[in-house]
Amino acid sequence: MDSNPIIMRKLIPLFLIIALSSCNQTETSTTYTTGPQKGSLIIVGGNLTDQKIYQKFLDLSGGVDSPIVIVVTASEDELLAKPDFYSTIKKPFETIGFKKITILHTRNPEIANTDSFITPIKQAKGLWFTGGRQWRLVDSYANTKAFEEFFKLLDRGGVIGGSSAGATIQGSFLVRGDTKTNTILIGDHQEGFGFVKNIAIDQHLLALNRQFDIFEILDKHPSLLGVGLDENTAIVVTGNEFEVIGQHYVAIYDGTFFSEIRDKADWAKKRYEQKVLPKNSREFYLLKSGERYNMRERKVIVAE
Repeated sequence: MDSNPIIMRKLIPLFLIIALSSCNQTETSTTYTTGPQKGSLIIVGGNLTDQKIYQKFLDLSGGVDSPIVIVVTASEDELLAKPDFYSTIKKPFETIGFKKITILHTRNPEIANTDSFITPIKQAKGLWFTGGRQWRLVDSYANTKAFEEFFKLLDRGGVIGGSSAGATIQGSFLVRGDTKTNTILIGDHQEGFGFVKNIAIDQHLLALNRQFDIFEILDKHPSLLGVGLDENTAIVVTGNEFEVIGQHYVAIYDGTFFSEIRDKADWAKKRYEQKVLPKNSREFYLLKSGERYNMRERKVIVAE
């Protein structure tokens, strides 16, 4: 039976609307930067000694009696083999008050798939990734039961933290993920754990003069939000927003420039401006402790 031409003319625009809507939804899901719907993240730029950051991890974990897991897999084998390594790793967490600490490590994804290995993660209210090389975490845990439990920990309201490699792994794009050297920005491992979607996170920013490095990644992946963390400085992510804590600065690479403008006639009066930068600009801006940012909207949250 032949199709009715009048009905077909009405249906074709409808099909186009549905198709375009589907495309827009796909594009939106890949270009927005979003944090976990539940739970919290603490993402630290390395060389962590600031007790306030450890205290934040303690508070978000639920207190000194909450069980936590420390994952040390990013470390080199030579370091892991040192007699005092594990006691050194535990010390700052014990100093802040934690009583129930489990250290986890494996290089074997098959072990990371076992029920016995993931049991401590299932019981934990907080989990911490230590520093080293972030690709080692990918090789050991990606697509395993342990990986699934990381997300389940967040889903039940827990907190995941990490410093240096433990910071970068939390993003979706794995900055410095090459197995040969950490000076290669776009390496043979490019996919992080993605606790924050559509983001590239670098660390040791100002201490190692890395503040312009991330543009190499953004040139090839311009939809990514770039975040650079200096040492002893963290962002605390809840939902799609974060707050800076710690001693130094966080660099934001979002295609805009945020600045405070003072009134020339009255220096006490100030306003804030966030302007769009020209394409291929190499500008960024810094946020300090106490300042907040909306990753989805890519805007600094200005206190009223």
